[in-house]
Amino acid sequence: MAIKTVGVIGAGTMGNGIAQAFAQAGFDVVLVDVAQPMLDRAQTTIAKSLAKFVEKGTLTAVARDESIARIGTATSASSLSQADFIVEAIVEDEAAKRSLFSNLDALAKPETMLASNTSSISITTLGAATKRPDRVLGMHFMNPVPMMKLVELIRGQATSDDTMRVASDLCAALGKTGVEAADYPGFLANRILMPMLNEAFFAVMEGVGTPDAVDAVMKLGMNHPMGPLQLADLIGLDVCLAILNVLHEGLGDPKFRPCPLLRRMVAAGHLGRKSGRGFYTYA
Repeated sequence: MAIKTVGVIGAGTMGNGIAQAFAQAGFDVVLVDVAQPMLDRAQTTIAKSLAKFVEKGTLTAVARDESIARIGTATSASSLSQADFIVEAIVEDEAAKRSLFSNLDALAKPETMLASNTSSISITTLGAATKRPDRVLGMHFMNPVPMMKLVELIRGQATSDDTMRVASDLCAALGKTGVEAADYPGFLANRILMPMLNEAFFAVMEGVGTPDAVDAVMKLGMNHPMGPLQLADLIGLDVCLAILNVLHEGLGDPKFRPCPLLRRMVAAGHLGRKSGRGFYTYA
């Protein structure tokens, strides 16, 4: 099937990045969120992001304006009834996602594929909430979406070969590389990343090193572009906790138990960049 219109649900950091990526690649986009202020903020963020590409000389001003013009907004998922492909990017909560996928299944065209940007929740479970599990898959973009080349493509138990092929082709159209992962807790990226971040949390809690020391070791000694605590603050400590909980509960291995310091920080509302305070303080 030819995909021309893409729906994106959730206008947060990931959602607006996904919307921008599709619009830059020439797709018409409908960005949906329940609150108009979130949509307004997303449009401002997208415009600023595109402006940076123009400043760097990697995008023309004309292409920027055309990309912006391709993005429409709405406050109801019913606006996606004619979308050819839909990507969900709402809060990392299984119940909320299952409810949304059930609703999307009822309103979307029969041939429309439904993708989730989840970083850890079972695609099989989300597909089971619909009558089209063969057309449900995971499409886990990396943050920041406009810059990062990887998209994790997760095949649920019933996801068809054709659905995976279409998603892989879409990644190529976006200038990204799709890497397939099986539907197990954390998939590939977070199965590997989160234990490292969690160990960094434990190192700080146990006084092995300060956040600055932990990040310096990984940047200068391991050549990581960003330290694990800086990265955790960027991802969101609440998101890190949610993923670790999924890994711990889904795999039953104590090595995935979330650090008590992480739990305490999330309980205090110290979520990282988005709250202004995490392992570091932000303006």
